[in-house]
Amino acid sequence: MDVHPPKLEIFDVTAGTNTDPKGVERDVEEFRVEAFGLYMARPTPGRAQFRYLESWLLPDLCLRVTDFWFNPGHGRDQDFYLDVVHVEQDGARWLATDLYLDLVLTEGRGVRVVDTDELLAATGAGLLSADAACRALETAYATVDALASHKYDLGAWLAGEGIKLHWRRH
Repeated sequence: MDVHPPKLEIFDVTAGTNTDPKGVERDVEEFRVEAFGLYMARPTPGRAQFRYLESWLLPDLCLRVTDFWFNPGHGRDQDFYLDVVHVEQDGARWLATDLYLDLVLTEGRGVRVVDTDELLAATGAGLLSADAACRALETAYATVDALASHKYDLGAWLAGEGIKLHWRRH
């Protein structure tokens, strides 16, 4: 396994850009700032698997929720992809540090936690503190529990938290 430091992504609302962990800056079609988080929508040029993505950063829940618009032949059995993240704000810039764990949600059917191996490898290599790893695991457990108690309905769970997400295609 390729052990890597936590990935940092930058969402610059003023500049209208999203900088990925490799330092590639892309133009964003839409940012929307809400009291509970930040929405971003943009095309994904050069990606074979998907052509567009919409994401919400939800700092209080330590999550990034993404809807990937898959290209024909690349679809997956998922409705939303949830990254466990640590979010900080620096003025109009939002910084999201990926804490390795991801949850794959299929609405009404279930959720899977993936990349536990990456979390453990990074923690073992000293790239992530034990405290940060513990927070990531607790976030994943709480998210799975919340989704299960709402019959794997993301909108129903978040509505109970006072969060209403708006999507272009949902």
